[in-house]
Amino acid sequence: MIEDFRWIREPKTYKIEPDRIEIVTEPHTDLWQRTYYHFQNDNAPVLQMETEEKRFSFVVRTDFTESHHRFDQCGLVMYLDSDNWLKASVEYENESFQHLGSVVTNHGYSDWATTQIPTDVKTMWYRFSRRDDDYCIECSYDGKTFCQMRLCHMWEGAGKIRFGVYACSPEESSFKAVFTDLKMTECVWEEHDGQQPD
Repeated sequence: MIEDFRWIREPKTYKIEPDRIEIVTEPHTDLWQRTYYHFQNDNAPVLQMETEEKRFSFVVRTDFTESHHRFDQCGLVMYLDSDNWLKASVEYENESFQHLGSVVTNHGYSDWATTQIPTDVKTMWYRFSRRDDDYCIECSYDGKTFCQMRLCHMWEGAGKIRFGVYACSPEESSFKAVFTDLKMTECVWEEHDGQQPD
């Protein structure tokens, strides 16, 4: 599946093998749009594939052992254009904690939902599932037991989409991000079995 991935903003240093992707981040790279900080950062390298499949799940394992500076991050991404995208990652903060979180950007405004985790966590699995133009992001410490991070709607996410991985270092930093165990499967995000639609 990696052979189907294409770059948006190809980084200077990377390595792509049949079962492994390495990205060395460059300083002052990031993805964010407007909210709270009022700046627009849209220069992180993104490696993605396209699909029109309406229901599927995508899994990837991230290794950020070398992450060491504030805001260093890597994870999964669905980048449609500069104003419409989502991402999930672990973002280094300091020696005490880091942020496990997700960002959803619709029509040029980002949000950020996070929880603090210890800095000795150096790997994280993500599972990204699609049901039409609704999406689910999950995370796992072992690649077996996944926990829900976010359900969201993407206003521009109803047709062909692109999804994959990204890594960046918003401040004066650089580190090697490693992505393995990529796979696309049948949608494991089950139909809702509670209240019926109006």
